[in-house]
Amino acid sequence: MKDHLVRILTKDGSLRGVAAVTTRLTEEICSRQGTDPVAAVALGRLVTGAALMGSLLKAPQRVALMVEANGPLKKLHAEADAFGRVRGSVKEPLSGVQPTPGNLKVAEAVGRAGFLHVIKDLGLKDPYRGMVQLQTSEIATDLAYYFTTSEQTPSTVALGVYVEPEGRVSAAGGFLLQMLPDGDETMVPLLEERLSDLPPSTTLVREGKGATDILERIFEGIPFSVIQKTDLAFHCGCSRDQVGRMLLMLGKEEFEELKREEETLVTCEFCKETYVFTRKELESLKG
Repeated sequence: MKDHLVRILTKDGSLRGVAAVTTRLTEEICSRQGTDPVAAVALGRLVTGAALMGSLLKAPQRVALMVEANGPLKKLHAEADAFGRVRGSVKEPLSGVQPTPGNLKVAEAVGRAGFLHVIKDLGLKDPYRGMVQLQTSEIATDLAYYFTTSEQTPSTVALGVYVEPEGRVSAAGGFLLQMLPDGDETMVPLLEERLSDLPPSTTLVREGKGATDILERIFEGIPFSVIQKTDLAFHCGCSRDQVGRMLLMLGKEEFEELKREEETLVTCEFCKETYVFTRKELESLKG
């Protein structure tokens, strides 16, 4: 199944929902990062969360999510835009944490003490920045807490990643549900009951369910309209010119030190592409 997301709005305007299938892009990102199984689940959840949040933006806006905590993964980073282009990285891809049956130990790998950062490039002079303390370090709950406290939008977030014994991501996806201002709160108990009976997102994806199928199951009997359908894919916008400009932004002393080397290698944290600059090429860079 091709990775995709679907965004809907109930007919009365009370609720909006977004569901996504992110299996392929999660597998590609985790493969590029060289993650172990627990790191793959943690990063895949954040990547899926970024994709869901990206659907709420307008072109060419972007959103970045960063989790920094005291666990062995240290830092997780995911970015998405309104076009469905997503990328992600992890500071330490080998968590060393061994999952047990019924416990993926994501919170242990992420770390109990830390913060979730949300940065939105909305095309304004300065980006929007929000930050909340991690509540569970399971990613989904922390995102829901961010929406409820920082954006005053009561939200439910579900994120899942299924990793096969050999380490391959075979299913990933999730959904975001939000109560909109002045919405009909009498629907909340119904949705809570519905969600309590809903299988995990990975179970639904492994059964072949798409984003629309997931939303139809959640909103059964509640009229809604499909607002958006978007294909999702890994995309990294790094380039040689971009890296060159980044090197020029280094301090004068550090840049001069680089020019003393025969070659300077710069590896993109997201796609792992390595750019090589000779001493002569560094000297020719201009701001």
